[in-house]
Amino acid sequence: MQSSKTKKVIASIMQQGSKVLIAQRAKKDDLYGKWEFPGGKLEGSETEHECLKRELFEEFGIHAQIGEYFCSSFFEHKGNAMEMRAYYVPSFTGEMQLLDHLQVKWVEVQDLLNYEMPAPDKPLVDKLLEINK
Repeated sequence: MQSSKTKKVIASIMQQGSKVLIAQRAKKDDLYGKWEFPGGKLEGSETEHECLKRELFEEFGIHAQIGEYFCSSFFEHKGNAMEMRAYYVPSFTGEMQLLDHLQVKWVEVQDLLNYEMPAPDKPLVDKLLEINK
């Protein structure tokens, strides 16, 4: 049995060439207006791939192909231990709609540091910068 109740958030790394997709949060919370790698909380008995497919459909109306695991980020949110697990999303079908964000942008990996992102997303940025040197 797992000793700690670490909650999981699943994030997407969508890359096209040297650009990666980030989305600006629209939810009126403490992260409002910040940029993030899209995704969301793992629910019930769904797998991490199922979670990310569902979240990307709910947020953008797209059907995503979920690829390989990218990396994890560990953090605390409202007293809960959290793990953000990111996966590559090599492709998707459907027209991207803004159902849950203010805007999305395809940005050069080296330009990610110019966007205000929540702390849990920063290790993902660091790894992207490292592998895209």
